[in-house]
Amino acid sequence: MKKLIYVMIPLMLLVSLTACNDNNTDGEEEPQFLDVKLSVNPEKAEVNEPVAFEAKVTYGEEEVTDADEVKFEVWRANEKEHEKILVEHAENGIYRLEKSFTEEGTYYIYSHVTARRMHNMPKKEFIIGQPSEPEEDSANAEMDNKEEMEDVEGEKDHNSH
Repeated sequence: MKKLIYVMIPLMLLVSLTACNDNNTDGEEEPQFLDVKLSVNPEKAEVNEPVAFEAKVTYGEEEVTDADEVKFEVWRANEKEHEKILVEHAENGIYRLEKSFTEEGTYYIYSHVTARRMHNMPKKEFIIGQPSEPEEDSANAEMDNKEEMEDVEGEKDHNSH
């Protein structure tokens, strides 16, 4: 009889815990993600020709019309000065900026979008007139530097033993 109790009690606990978990998952929503689709039109423009930048912001299926902040960061390749422009909602989850440029070259834009306690920052490249020397991909450069540092640290560890 004792053996039966030792088997039945854990089995009953397991069944009740499973039932509780099933009830919780029915009411929970799937986690959603902040999605930002950045577009540049045209991607190749002439000097002083207007270029339209749009960030289409969604959270799951919902169009985000009330983002905490949308800022476009624009700069010419290999220049330290970056212009940051705060952008308001236009319509249907779209945040828009129109801008023209007085200097030819390769340019970049980040759209910094903060909404629903998340941040997303897609990046695009575009050309005004004749392209200039593009920037090295900063993500790869950081990764190379990190690997080099790890190699150097590994050599230090190896040499100290």
